[in-house]
Amino acid sequence: MSALLEEVRARHRAFLPEVAKAIRIAAGVSQPRLAAELGVHPMTVYRWEAGTRTPTSSHLVAYVDLLEQLRAVSAA
Repeated sequence: MSALLEEVRARHRAFLPEVAKAIRIAAGVSQPRLAAELGVHPMTVYRWEAGTRTPTSSHLVAYVDLLEQLRAVSAA
């Protein structure tokens, strides 16, 4: 699948900032740990969750995929 299609699909699956934060917290994952997993600075995750920034295309797919997996694990 092309990078463009992955990005468009991720945008349609993206979570609102407050939902993304709630998923992370429910999974017991800190912002620094999530940031390390995604290869970004912890302040970047803070800004995404605060809604002041949105993930760039290079991080969006990984961020949405990781949140979906955390949500699934937390719900189990």
